[in-house]
Amino acid sequence: MSSIEDPVDDLHVSPPKTWATGLPAVTHALEYSLGQTSVRRTALTLLNINQPKGIDCPGCAWPEPAPGKRHRNEYCENGAKHINDEATTRRVGRDFFRRYSVAELDAKSDYWLNQQGRLTEPMVKRPGATHYEPIGWDEAFGLLARELQELDSPDEALFYVSGRLNNEAAFLLQLFARAYGTNNLPDCSNMCHESSGFAMQETLGTGKGTVSLDDIHTSDLIFVVGQNPGTNHPRMLSALEETKRNGGKVIAVNTLPEAGLLRFKHPQRPRGVIGRGTQIADQFLHIRAGGDLALFQALNRLLLEAEDAAPGAVLDHDFIRAHTTGFDEFAAHTRQGTWEDTLGATGLSREEIESVVDRVLESRSVIVCWAMGLTQHKHGVPSIREVVNFLLLRGNVGRPGAGACPVRGHSNVQGDRTMGVWERMPKEFLGSLEREFGFTPPAHHGVDAVDGIRAMHEGRAKVFLGVAGNFVRAAPDSALTEAAMRGCRLTAHISTKLNRSHTVCGDTALILPTLGRSDRDVQATGEQFITVEDSMSEVHASRGKLPPASPHLLSEVAIVSRLARRTLGDTPPLPWRDFEADYGTIRDRISRVVPGFEDFNTRVARPGGFRLPNPVADRVFPTPGGKAVFTRNAFTVPQVPEGHLLLQTLRSHDQWNTIPYAPNDRYRGIHNARRVVLVNPDDLDALGLADRDEVDLVSVWHDGTERRARSFRVVAYPTSRGSAASYYPETNVLVPLDSVADISNCPTSKSVVVRLEPVQPADDTAHGPADTESWDE
Repeated sequence: MSSIEDPVDDLHVSPPKTWATGLPAVTHALEYSLGQTSVRRTALTLLNINQPKGIDCPGCAWPEPAPGKRHRNEYCENGAKHINDEATTRRVGRDFFRRYSVAELDAKSDYWLNQQGRLTEPMVKRPGATHYEPIGWDEAFGLLARELQELDSPDEALFYVSGRLNNEAAFLLQLFARAYGTNNLPDCSNMCHESSGFAMQETLGTGKGTVSLDDIHTSDLIFVVGQNPGTNHPRMLSALEETKRNGGKVIAVNTLPEAGLLRFKHPQRPRGVIGRGTQIADQFLHIRAGGDLALFQALNRLLLEAEDAAPGAVLDHDFIRAHTTGFDEFAAHTRQGTWEDTLGATGLSREEIESVVDRVLESRSVIVCWAMGLTQHKHGVPSIREVVNFLLLRGNVGRPGAGACPVRGHSNVQGDRTMGVWERMPKEFLGSLEREFGFTPPAHHGVDAVDGIRAMHEGRAKVFLGVAGNFVRAAPDSALTEAAMRGCRLTAHISTKLNRSHTVCGDTALILPTLGRSDRDVQATGEQFITVEDSMSEVHASRGKLPPASPHLLSEVAIVSRLARRTLGDTPPLPWRDFEADYGTIRDRISRVVPGFEDFNTRVARPGGFRLPNPVADRVFPTPGGKAVFTRNAFTVPQVPEGHLLLQTLRSHDQWNTIPYAPNDRYRGIHNARRVVLVNPDDLDALGLADRDEVDLVSVWHDGTERRARSFRVVAYPTSRGSAASYYPETNVLVPLDSVADISNCPTSKSVVVRLEPVQPADDTAHGPADTESWDE
């Protein structure tokens, strides 16, 4: 039997940390790494991670400094854990699957599944079977190809992509899907930054951030909104420390006082080891969940009023006249706002908001960074449009130290979208594909992640192919998502490690094991490298350094190429064998299809790679009218019935995406438990609850349905009033599939209306096991 045991909840709470990183982060990273693999392999991965000729960290998309400016240890605690979690010497082979049935695996925790180790050979669960069994690669490709060929329509297949996938494989996957006949290419962006893309495309003409790492370093003022860099992108703290060293200021806007927003102890500097480190946030706005739109509308109103009091001294009228449209309508709309609405929506004081405006007026350059705290609300798109309005007013777009900075999570989530993994790629991209490859891609839009779940649930999608990621645990409405997946004829996952998506499977299921980012990739023409694009449009190479975890593994490029050959044959005639043998041939094709990638092979061979052109950085706005667009956004605030709270789902510090590395959340002071809900002490008093009470979390949706996550412990915590927080994926069950952001269709995982129902001791048997979740109507 496996020596890895499921953790048992034994909640211990300590005071939240007031600083992030320092020597404890180094200790925890090394402890975890050495628990997974050897000293030699740990040294090999850590000395090569994020280096010019090394391994790109699969942990997040934050950019590296230019070659020559990088530290020899250019990684964070979570990056070190993640790369060595992948480099583990633990293995999952056929004996493991013979020992455990699918049902037994499904009863295990996410932690336990991940800790078993690397997958080593293809496996299949056949119709009616209780266990996975080995299958050869050729038979596996044949099985999947036949299922695809026998569908009544190509649109009955879904090709899901996680942001870990490299550029070359992503380009081939979208090429295969479109040659097959569908635009059904949902991706993880659909569930996180989709609101950013829609808002910025409309207002600036680009869905990508407009700043560079140098801009971060030299900015006078940076807003960090709805984001927890200390856990989700820790290397961002090094960049913010550089901002502070250069005299810049930081304003943090969050529903929780996250440690990384307060103070940073850089473990590679004496001040971070024996000193107090660097204060990050000069001002912390403890905002109510969903109050960011109201905040930026208030800031914009105050800037307009400041301009009234000092004409020509506040707004950048030259920029507004030359480069924007819609200002007059925006200004008239914004002036209608009231302090009563603002203070009620934000939970902030007038003095706090006015002091922010004072800082803005003192700053020549401003950047706004944000993440899921803005995007995963019903009004996520309007909130980000209002952030853009704020930047446009003083010309804080397209000049040094200024701009919009959506901070993305997965290491290549932005690159996958650039490569064409999107259900609604523009006709220009599809036209380039047609000219390069000689077939006509489908023109109608495909389905995104939410609509893909709906299509599976309704029987309109019958085959699901997931490339990297853990779709079942990343998706909202867990019970419905699981039922949708189990209703498929076939589910297949290209994966490095075991996860929940392998246990929640269709009638037939395939596990197709692949190389990790840290593995050497040798093909017919020799050793290959892959490329990624970070959150600031820098494209660079990544080269694996370790022997593959098994001789039976194939690269993602090889898997996609071979599956395409088996499925499509020679219709259309595409050089899949050449692509598999030499990734440079893929990059040659990318260079002729994707703008900005001209001479791809030559440019990416340079140390550090190259940055894609960003016209907005030069004040060229590729909107239909050729100018940046001011927008009018209706004042919106989440409506929460009396006796309820607004729940946001979030990561623990000891977690990477859907996978916990330990049952702890060190920075928030939570130890040995994940089924906890953080609630403001005043809200606990109002609800008649006490610290450590056991409750069920029950989400309430306007159609009358309720979703329940059972047996959580309440922890009194300094969340903003009316807000609560709990960890995903355990709480994804509470997010209704239909609860999505307007326009972007992004799940509203930061805006879930819940009530906390006390669990009575006499009801223990009625509630069932602690890890049971139900969907009630």
